[in-house]
Amino acid sequence: MSTPTKTPLVPFDDALTRYEPVMGLEVHVELGTRTKMFCGCATEFGAEPNTQVCPVCLGLPGALPVVNAKAVESAIRIGLALNCEIAEWCRFARKNYFYPDQPKNFQTSQYDEPIAFDGYTDVEVDGEVYRIEIERAHMEEDTGKSLHVGGATGRIHGADHSLLDYNRAGIPLIEIVTRTIEVPGDKAPAVARAYVNQLRDLMLALGVSDARMDQGSLRADVNLSLKPTGSSTLGTRSETKNVNSFRSVERAVRYEVGRHAGILDAGQKVVQETRHFHESDGSTSSGREKSDAEDYRYFPEPDLAPVAPSRAWVDELRGTLPEPPSERRKRLQAEWEFSDLDMRDTIGAGALELIVATVEAGAAPQAARKWWLGELARRSNDTGVDLAALPITPAQVAGIQALIDAGKINDKLARDVFDGVLAGEGTPEEVVASRGLEVVSDDGALGEAVDRAIEANPDVADKIRDGKLQAAGALIGAVMKEMRGQADAGRVRELILEKLS
Repeated sequence: MSTPTKTPLVPFDDALTRYEPVMGLEVHVELGTRTKMFCGCATEFGAEPNTQVCPVCLGLPGALPVVNAKAVESAIRIGLALNCEIAEWCRFARKNYFYPDQPKNFQTSQYDEPIAFDGYTDVEVDGEVYRIEIERAHMEEDTGKSLHVGGATGRIHGADHSLLDYNRAGIPLIEIVTRTIEVPGDKAPAVARAYVNQLRDLMLALGVSDARMDQGSLRADVNLSLKPTGSSTLGTRSETKNVNSFRSVERAVRYEVGRHAGILDAGQKVVQETRHFHESDGSTSSGREKSDAEDYRYFPEPDLAPVAPSRAWVDELRGTLPEPPSERRKRLQAEWEFSDLDMRDTIGAGALELIVATVEAGAAPQAARKWWLGELARRSNDTGVDLAALPITPAQVAGIQALIDAGKINDKLARDVFDGVLAGEGTPEEVVASRGLEVVSDDGALGEAVDRAIEANPDVADKIRDGKLQAAGALIGAVMKEMRGQADAGRVRELILEKLS
């Protein structure tokens, strides 16, 4: 059974007049360990297919797993950072299901005995703080990867055949599962985005993962249902799988609200199923009907001993935690002298860590914010690529600002430098050299251009001679236009006033 395809999509704001969204978020984090969860295979991203495998992660008969101690340590630190209780005793379980990219026909995971549980984290959206309760954070292994060949979309539908790469099978994962999230309906998409964004920042601060959504090392499953306004009865949920950008998390929530509302308005029933998210248009499509826990026939993993972290070890790891995100944001806001609105916009754009890194590379905070929330945010919106995924580094942004500070380029020319860096033409210095973008500060060339501007604008020149110095702006503009924006505007003004005084 599948959801009727012709059900109209209800506009988001219209849906909120009749329904309240209820969310649950499951975030998978690939840990940055050197070896896999239960074997010694490498975890390097992008290696040749099926070169990082062994009998254990391929599930060959007789191969016995061994738990990765560093992965357990990372799981405990994540749990502590999320204000979770840490289990004194827990164990792994087998989650049984067949799928081609799962070589053992079961996934080694944790079921009713997770290593971390009953936690919370607070996220801020538009000046309001929302508490997200964490049900559990549990350890498991990742699956392999199916590559569907021959179709137009890269998905199984329409493909000629599929290839399997088991390099990823067995990489350590932490799955962080929230309890039910109920916030004002109009805030739901932004809260979901802010939560995933905050988890990414936390993983980076902990140093447990590179948290690269573009490479799948952090990905979110968005569970959503609708209930009639004022009702306490939860609706049937859908689960949009493997959403891999902050923007897409927000778009998935908005789309599913409209889709569910269309189904309910038509008097139909929402199907409990998994859904695929489509980056191209922000839509979702049906995957498979969702299984319940009992369908996976969980049972304790017989080949692995229970995990029983000592309280002394847990307390030792607690001492390694970084500054809590909320406190760190307040400290940075004070240090950078950002207004509440400045900081709110920075966080909302997912630019906080980018600005931190840009400032650490030498740029002033306000300059870093100007570029990330201005020029680069515009390019992010135009291309549909997350800000952090743009092909430019904080060090390169700081380098462009350093060229401005040194008087080698101006803000207008800096935009051309951004073009070059984003196009892969090299460092900011190399782009300036190859494109000939350096500001002209030679008095000879500037003086000649100023003379031509004065000659072409005698009325303006007379006003300046009469003491109306603000009129110099027109002559400066004429010189800048002639020199394609590459003149030193400050020196041009000085020359104009010298010649007309």
